[in-house]
Amino acid sequence: MKIRLAASALALGWALAGASAAPAAAEEGMWTFDNFPLARVNQTYGTSLDQAWLDRVREASVRLQGCSASFVSPDGLILTNHHCVVSCVQELSTADRDYVANGFIVATREEERTCPGQTAEVLTDITDVTDRVLQAGAGLEGGAFAEARAAEIARIQDEACGGDRRLNCQVISFYRGGRYALYKFRRYGDVRLAFAPEFQAAFFGGDPDNFNFPRYALDAAFLRAYEDGRPVATPNHLVWNARAPREGEPTFVSGNPGSTSRLLTIAQLENLRDVQIPVAQLQRSELRGRLLQYSQSSEEAARISVDPIFGLENSFKAFYGQQQALTDTAFMAEKRRQEAELRAAVAADPALVQRIGDPWTTLEEVQGRIENLYLPYRQLEANAGGGSTLYAYARSIVRVAKERAKPADQRRAGYSDADVERLSRQLGTERPIDADIEEIYLAFWLSKTREYLTVDHPQVKALLGDESPEALAERLVEGTRLADPAFRRQALTMAPDALAEADPLLAFVLANDEAAQAVRNDWQAQVSAPTAQAAEKIAQARFAVYGENQYPDATFSLRLSYGSVRGWTYRGVEVEPFTYMGGLFDRATGSPPFNAAEDFLAARAEIDPDIVYNFTTTNDIIGGNSGSPVIDAEGQVIGAAFDGNIHSLGGAYGYDGAVNRTVVVSTAAITEALRDVYDQPRLLEELGVD
Repeated sequence: MKIRLAASALALGWALAGASAAPAAAEEGMWTFDNFPLARVNQTYGTSLDQAWLDRVREASVRLQGCSASFVSPDGLILTNHHCVVSCVQELSTADRDYVANGFIVATREEERTCPGQTAEVLTDITDVTDRVLQAGAGLEGGAFAEARAAEIARIQDEACGGDRRLNCQVISFYRGGRYALYKFRRYGDVRLAFAPEFQAAFFGGDPDNFNFPRYALDAAFLRAYEDGRPVATPNHLVWNARAPREGEPTFVSGNPGSTSRLLTIAQLENLRDVQIPVAQLQRSELRGRLLQYSQSSEEAARISVDPIFGLENSFKAFYGQQQALTDTAFMAEKRRQEAELRAAVAADPALVQRIGDPWTTLEEVQGRIENLYLPYRQLEANAGGGSTLYAYARSIVRVAKERAKPADQRRAGYSDADVERLSRQLGTERPIDADIEEIYLAFWLSKTREYLTVDHPQVKALLGDESPEALAERLVEGTRLADPAFRRQALTMAPDALAEADPLLAFVLANDEAAQAVRNDWQAQVSAPTAQAAEKIAQARFAVYGENQYPDATFSLRLSYGSVRGWTYRGVEVEPFTYMGGLFDRATGSPPFNAAEDFLAARAEIDPDIVYNFTTTNDIIGGNSGSPVIDAEGQVIGAAFDGNIHSLGGAYGYDGAVNRTVVVSTAAITEALRDVYDQPRLLEELGVD
């Protein structure tokens, strides 16, 4: 979901029925497929969903890198959002052929082009592994606890996948550590771009329209999964239905919501509000300014900076919306009430108190440690490199070299031979790297590290030496060979000493990695481990008090939400749930960002103005759900979720069914665009559209 916020201020009115501890209210929740409330949904909507329906939807649902999608044909065709593939579109573009501006529109499958690094994953199996994971850390504290847990999780994953490149096995924590499940995915590593409209068609209205409604955006694109050079056979796909949605009809969103924090304690929420979000937002804001300034330096700079700016603004607006919720008095009062209710229920049960102790006080103490550790941890480890792809390559290579020098049984989790083989494949992927953008990221990170940790900090001195952030960044980017995938693969086989001589960026990372890992170890021992242990106990308390009919926080794992097509009323203003294609031309002014795409203007006479373009539903979603299929009760796809309304910004912490809405691009509009705007008969035939 594109996380955006309009410039206007917002007073949040939070109902938060069941947003933290209590069982979920109607239409709230991102449910796992093995705990979906079928009976409740069927009773509420008069539907007849069953396990077979759930299985069909699961088998057609696709997880992309950071987004969601679905198979919509028997030949591996994948529906997702344009903003989920814009980085691929930009990587395939050149100064002479700008697919972002003009769209990626081809006539045959043979012209479909590989998206570098993109994968498509389908969930095939779910296995509970809670006992194994919990027992692994029993009796341990701090770093030892964290390492034991990580090692056991790695063993479970390796056992399940057995080195099969076609599989991805992931142990996922649910309920903040109350449950652990092994998710096994069928993985496709050759994903190609099949169709993408112009950026302006997908993003009409720009930032002013984001997180608002009405919307007039064709935020849709098609990929295709390949294997052994041929399109993947996908008999378990969603049927394309190009009909208009009906107000009030039930809708289901199957996707991979990225992260919510609805189960955090008050102490944790206050720390996010007061410490972590403000620092990150200040840096995002300044980095955005640097990128915007660079984008104005030339036409080529403007072209290559589209996606970096796009992604940065997404993040900024997401966290701005989250902080709005955390500073809302009514919201925080309700969260305090819910926490007090749970704690009182625990206190009234001596046996439960004996079993879990007082994890809330533990987490309060942890937040005090975070205030001291957060800046060094963020600058030297968690956000090291500032988003530089080259730096990320270098750090991965350096850490593999250092771990591989150890006996196999002493390596940290994540550095097994199978892990290194996967990394080698990733590093060997050819993808364009823009040196100017890399220098901006590195210079900004170095300058902010110096500013936040101070000039006299020993690690700042070690990082910079006698150089300025800008000069050091320029030297490292100009000198490194890590843009070459062949060199990256070669470097992955080198010993640490050889790395230092082979490349200046590798030498830079190697010289500073010991200090960075020391900060990571401190964070793991003083923050991550005690947080995990306390959160598990709170999860046990929730299960004991409220039962297990609850949905967990989002973890970028496959979920299913239910709702209906519906508008909303706010401060006496009624917002209808539909926009229509003709409304695009009424809203277009000719000036950015309200300039209609050229292909739409050229086809205006052919477009049916009464076709539903975008619509809203009550489904509970969050970032990561971008591209999720919106499915009707028959299991047919009628749209792709691409955004939320302004009231959904605090969805990371709670759901208000009165005003929170999902924004969807309809299959009716996509079909019309493929037929009358972009002349794509091959895709229409594949989708089964006459």
